[in-house]
Amino acid sequence: MGSVRVMKGINVFQRFFSGKITGRQADLMARSLPKKKPLPGVKDIILVASGKGGVGKSTTSVNLAVNLAQNGQRVGLLDADLFGPSIPLMMNLQETPLVDDDNRIIPPVNYNVKCLSLGLLTEMKPAIWRGPLVMSATERLLKGTVWEPLDVLVVDTPPGTGDIHLSLMQNVPISGVLLVSTPQLAALRVTQRGAEMFRILNVPILGIVENMSSVKCKNCGEEISIFGQETDKVAEEMGVEILERIQIDPNVMTGSDTGIPVTIEDPESDYAKCFGRLAKRLLKKLEK
Repeated sequence: MGSVRVMKGINVFQRFFSGKITGRQADLMARSLPKKKPLPGVKDIILVASGKGGVGKSTTSVNLAVNLAQNGQRVGLLDADLFGPSIPLMMNLQETPLVDDDNRIIPPVNYNVKCLSLGLLTEMKPAIWRGPLVMSATERLLKGTVWEPLDVLVVDTPPGTGDIHLSLMQNVPISGVLLVSTPQLAALRVTQRGAEMFRILNVPILGIVENMSSVKCKNCGEEISIFGQETDKVAEEMGVEILERIQIDPNVMTGSDTGIPVTIEDPESDYAKCFGRLAKRLLKKLEK
């Protein structure tokens, strides 16, 4: 049996998994991707992404999509998190989608948003997916669905970066990525690393949403930053704009569980108004 040598004085992870991609590697990645074809009748596609789970990415996707629809946009919402689909619950959807004569999925509609999720197509069983199947299923949901006509398709992606993100980006032109993170440094650093993939593949980063930014004291109204205040620093390092800071609101959890987004339940709340501002800023960026 061969000897095992302990490497001293070297950060082993950095040596073998530095996360930095050379120019040649980036060029090979770009050349290996197939030519993208726009989705018929869909003007813009926005990916909502996060480095870690539990930062409120799906909640952001839902309330953003609903607010865009409230403001006259024709909106679709694709739940691309094949491993943990949550959009059916959050959008109060139970019915199995129909298919047309061309075997294309007809997405159900609620709150004036066309929605599709694997959670509407399969029974609630543990999902074990291999890479090729993941990419095939993602392409089917994306390109085998009657989305048109849409102004904006919001895509809720799984945490991190992987086959699903690559499949989305290699199949259709992406207008931009909206990053979601909580303000603690650990979450932001993972988001920062994940953003590098989007840049390598020439997908614009529209900005970052700081979720769970603070909580307001019921007695005095003071805003308390319980998760830290690191977003400004990391956003500057990344060269991206903070598009909105969203406070913690206990009603959000209730709305998610009952399938009534806060932007529907309480449109005049501070929380809902955050999404009004976010939607307007995103639309301005898309116009450019």
